[in-house]
Amino acid sequence: MLTGRDMKRYSRQIAIPDFGAEGQEKLKKSKVVIAGAGGLGSAAGTYLATAGIGHIVIIDDDTVELSNLNRQTLHRDNDIYKCKAASAKEELSMINPDIEVKGIREKITEENAVKLLRGADAVVDCLDNFHTRYILNDGSITSGIPLFHGACREMGGQASVIIPGRTACLKCIFPNPPPTKRIPILGAVAGTIGTIQATEVVKFIAGMKTTLAGKLLLYDARFLAYELIELERNAQCPSCGGIE
Repeated sequence: MLTGRDMKRYSRQIAIPDFGAEGQEKLKKSKVVIAGAGGLGSAAGTYLATAGIGHIVIIDDDTVELSNLNRQTLHRDNDIYKCKAASAKEELSMINPDIEVKGIREKITEENAVKLLRGADAVVDCLDNFHTRYILNDGSITSGIPLFHGACREMGGQASVIIPGRTACLKCIFPNPPPTKRIPILGAVAGTIGTIQATEVVKFIAGMKTTLAGKLLLYDARFLAYELIELERNAQCPSCGGIE
């Protein structure tokens, strides 16, 4: 049940006609897993916490470096060399002390992905490489949990919502991973994509229409341009081809 504090804290979003107290109650009861506590995870985590997601689990096995701080806003100078999952947990708990936040320092693998996602209502892909993204994609399909994908590079980014058995999965959209190398990025671009991911998660959990389900949003920050692409499932997809 929502408390008087909840009604006051979240009053502006509760006032949205198709959101209301019912939507806020759904957020309070929900559990969201954020895979990655970097630039995308910082933006997505911040806005999921402020929205009132009741239980947030943030997973990352890396430590904070000075070069992270241009975009990874959950971390500060005094967090350098600290575990990112721990730093993110600490910051999100301060942003909203009324929610439960758990930080897990663990690498997502084929062996542990399903276990790490257990009980989640949504999983947010805030990773920085497609090898682990494919593992997360397969784990979300096996678990039947919607995956909220985001990625960015230089002055652009992309986002999509993957509903297992209903929409194209990550392997359908990107059958071959892009080259793996150090990715240049403007921090604000990661913030834009991460915020879009958080918005779609909130809409989904609150029962509102998820605009990016079955679509890929492309964002070009140089020209402030957006493009929305309709996606189709691949019947021969090795990850979701046999899923209904």
